Amino acid sequence: MDRRNFLRAAMLGAGVTAFGNTLTPSAMAAPAQNGPSPYGPLQATDANGIQLPAGFASRVIARSGQQVAGYTWHSAPDGGAVFADGTGWIYVSNSEINPGGGASAIRFASNGSITGAYRILANTRQNCAGGKMPWNRWLSCEEVDRGLVYECDPQGTASAIQRPAMGRFKHEAAAADPVRKVIYLTEDVTDGCFYRFIPTTWGDLSAGTLQALKAGSATSGSFTWGTVTDPDGSPTATRSQVSGAKRFNGGEGLHYANDTAWFTTKGDNRVWQLDLAAGTYELAYDDSLVSPGTAPLTGVDNVTGSSFGDLYIAEDGGNMEICVITPDDIVAPFLRVTGQSASEITGPAFSPAGNRLYFSSQRGTSGSSSGGITYEVTGPFRT
Repeated sequence: MDRRNFLRAAMLGAGVTAFGNTLTPSAMAAPAQNGPSPYGPLQATDANGIQLPAGFASRVIARSGQQVAGYTWHSAPDGGAVFADGTGWIYVSNSEINPGGGASAIRFASNGSITGAYRILANTRQNCAGGKMPWNRWLSCEEVDRGLVYECDPQGTASAIQRPAMGRFKHEAAAADPVRKVIYLTEDVTDGCFYRFIPTTWGDLSAGTLQALKAGSATSGSFTWGTVTDPDGSPTATRSQVSGAKRFNGGEGLHYANDTAWFTTKGDNRVWQLDLAAGTYELAYDDSLVSPGTAPLTGVDNVTGSSFGDLYIAEDGGNMEICVITPDDIVAPFLRVTGQSASEITGPAFSPAGNRLYFSSQRGTSGSSSGGITYEVTGPFRT
């Protein structure tokens, strides 16, 4: 799939996520296969219970129920993103509890020191994933029946706003496409759809058209879009309103880089790739097609990308790894969290410079939503 050129060029672009791309996607040869990690083998467990490649280090930046910069960090940290903030940056993180979910933020100085933390969304339900918008807003998505999307200010200054025009369904992730001026959305049910929202005015999510992807039952082919006539989803669910809509088994993480979207489906442990310019789709990864040996990536969930072209995919289940899929279609573990088998990895996101990776263990060592741990990893990431 030659992702390296796609994503490397993104830092020159408009910054939909921390990274993006500007080149035309090429055909993908085959789903990713086992191979050696570009960072080498995992080393012994560090003081934080994390196995990393040589040259990398971890630190704990927040724990659920404990103070970080005078603010009590939320339970069950989930999807996240990083926003530039002057010479520093802000990491935002959802809270996947119901009721009382929402999202919080941690502010960093240019040297990586923590300078503040605060709430940006409160009193919502099971905020799982979401997405970073190019106008510096975070979409926090409710993973409940007829759930809503909330547009949040990572600075914590402006109040969060409901965006019902984006549909009421069991939301998971979102990603902006500034070329086509649309927002893509995943749905976390076994027969879910892949959606796009076309705002009436780009940058204003108060009104627009919601559509679902239409395609056959194969794992590759062409696609079109059909309009969801009633985004409110009552009495007919949004996923049941478009004839010929393609079904995806548990939509999860979603990453956009110019003209390409990657998203995961947990029910079948797949990573899908959409070539949005060509209107085609195919598999970037399928754990049942991996060889030789055992698939390293299972329980696919949140996903992000680097400027080099690597995809980083977090596991919900599996053996608590973040795995990397390289531009030459090699899949391998990047890190492993030990002693936390009752948890899941969530919210991977890179700092603006690409040299720091943030993520959370949603339930930590306790296996409870009140035991979440949020980490930072530093080291020689490929950029």
